[in-house]
Amino acid sequence: MTEKKTMRMVDISSYIKDSILDIIVKPNAPKTDIVGWDENKQVLRITVAAVPDKDKANTELLKFLKRQTGKKCIIASGAKSRLKKVKFD
Repeated sequence: MTEKKTMRMVDISSYIKDSILDIIVKPNAPKTDIVGWDENKQVLRITVAAVPDKDKANTELLKFLKRQTGKKCIIASGAKSRLKKVKFD
């Protein structure tokens, strides 16, 4: 019997302020997933199952966020950093 992996849908819309979501990304993770909201830093922590090379982790992050929210998004700042600001349309 094969185990079917399901991605949990988390409502992150409450964390989006003025179309911007602050995120701390941890690349090279086993899977792309939301870790949780960091109250101290006021950021959403997300693990990304891609290497931080040639925008692979950023691309995976944006695809994941689009699946989670159904909205287009771009990295507004922090393309080369773990701390990012993502802008939603």
